[in-house]
Formats: sequence, structure tokens, C-alpha cells
Amino acid sequence: MNMFSQLAFWKTYFTPDRYSIAQIPDLTGKVAIVTGANTGLGYTTMVALAGRGAHVFLACRSQKRAFAAIDSALPEIRSKYPSLTTAPKLEFLELDLMDVNKTQQAAKEFLRKGLPLHILVCNAGGRVVPFELSADGIESTFAVNHIGHFVFTITLLDRLKISQPSRVVMISSIAHEAFPPRVGIDFDTLNDSTKTTDLSRYGRSKLANVLFAKALARRVASYNVYVNACHPGFIPQFLVPQDDSWKEWFDCIVKRAVALTAEEAALTQLYLATSPEIEERDVRGKYFIPVANEIEPTALARNEQLQEKLWTFSEDIVRVKIKA
Repeated sequence: MNMFSQLAFWKTYFTPDRYSIAQIPDLTGKVAIVTGANTGLGYTTMVALAGRGAHVFLACRSQKRAFAAIDSALPEIRSKYPSLTTAPKLEFLELDLMDVNKTQQAAKEFLRKGLPLHILVCNAGGRVVPFELSADGIESTFAVNHIGHFVFTITLLDRLKISQPSRVVMISSIAHEAFPPRVGIDFDTLNDSTKTTDLSRYGRSKLANVLFAKALARRVASYNVYVNACHPGFIPQFLVPQDDSWKEWFDCIVKRAVALTAEEAALTQLYLATSPEIEERDVRGKYFIPVANEIEPTALARNEQLQEKLWTFSEDIVRVKIKA
């Protein structure tokens, strides 16, 4: 059975839109990092943040693609945000989430700039791909979607605390639901390709995103650092048939019919990154679906023991893999 057919799609189709671009407050003086900002949801998020005055760093692997995104974004920002009186502030930050040492160096490179950090949007992520290992010998989808962002966020955490009030937004997926209820994450077989499928590995990594957000939120509870996670919604570019069967194509066509545009799908992460409600309501360690609606994630994602097990596992990887 296709993993996506098991998900509760209705959750995202019968909820109201609670946020819009027009509701984003003035972000002048704010500094933001958006991982994977050169394309898709990251690009749309970057444009919106910069359009409201934030100084945005595009944390991407490819300098060429990041500069192309900046060249495209500048006229778009001027067109969409005519009230912006200063030139958009966009910078490239080289980030390779497939390599924990390079990831940590990217965070340190930002820290050397001496800037505050008010918004961190962990948006970059691998899609459903065949099994392979990262530079550190970690299953690649888990490495990019979780371990890389774990290293990046933890390295930046003190700066986020100093810059409070600040936000961390983890982009997860409703795919985090599609996991064996009694397993969740089998850390002992993480790199065993025979124990998983391409789809289940993706779901596992997205479960890790929610677990990490909740564990981190507890650790910064005494600070005005607001950590939350979201499922942004489905956008057509991510919906591709997995085989040539008529059922797979039909399934994909139906989902495309109800998919969101990138602009719509980015609204939930923009809400978590910018809305005054987050601070006013003290929203921490929560999970949201389009547009800006809070719901409970799966029982596995709420399992504090699993959250802590993931944290310890991630710390152990950092201890072994990060070079002094």
C-alpha cells in the first residue's frame, strides 16, 4: 500500500486559513536563516521575510543556485512589497547538511559575523530517494532531514538565546504518521536498507523533526525561544508517481488537484516564524498544519521517551563524527 494513502489528508482540507502574507509584521532589524532557501517553500519563505524587512541568509549547498535565487528574488520582493523602503537584505551561507562537519562550520561562519539570530527556519530536506549513506555513513534522508538540522540548530542555539525573543521552525510532514506504531525509529537498524523502503525512511526522518522540536522546546523553556514544527501541505512539485501503474498515476492526479501552491504552503511556517500570536500565547513544542492550525501529531511524536532517545542518539553521532 502507498504510504501516502494511509495518511489523514482530511486534516489539512477542513481547517480554516489562519494566516496570510498581509499579517506578517514589520521585521526590520530581524535576522533570519532559511535552510534550502534557493527553491520551493524555502524560496517563498525567504522572499516573504525579506519583503517585510528581515536580513535573510540563504543557507544552501550550491552557491550558484543561491545567487540565482537572490537574483530572482530581488525584483520579486520589490514588486510584491512596494512598502519596503530599503534594499532587500539577502546573503548566501554555504550549508551542506549531508556532512556534519561542514554543517557545523556553516553555523560557525554565521556566528563569526557577530549578528543576532531571531528566526531559524529548518526548511531544507531530502525527498523520497533511494537508499544511500551520507559523508558520515548515516542513511542520507535521516542525515539531511534530521541530523544536519540538529547539528546546525544546536551550534546556533546560544545565539538564538542571546537574541530572544527568537523562533525555530522545523518543517516536518504529515508523512510522520506513516510509521510502525510500536517502532517509530529503530536506531539499531537505521542504516540497514533491507529494513525500510524509500517512503518509510522519509516518514522516519519527518517523525524525527517533530521529536526534535519537542525535545528542544523543553530545553529552552526558560528562554523566549519558541520552537515549533509544521506540515506545510502538499505542493505539486513533490507529488510524482512512484511507478507506472494506473493506480499510482490516478492517486497522484487526485492529490495534485488538492495540492497547495508554494505561496499557500509556506504560510504555516511563516506563521510560526513571524506571528505575534506565538509569543502572546506562549506556543512551544507544538505541531501545525495548513494554514496555521494547531493539531496533535501522532502518539509516537508525543512520546517523550522517544524524543529523549533521539536526542541522545543525535548527540552521540555529533560526539563521534565532529572533528575537534
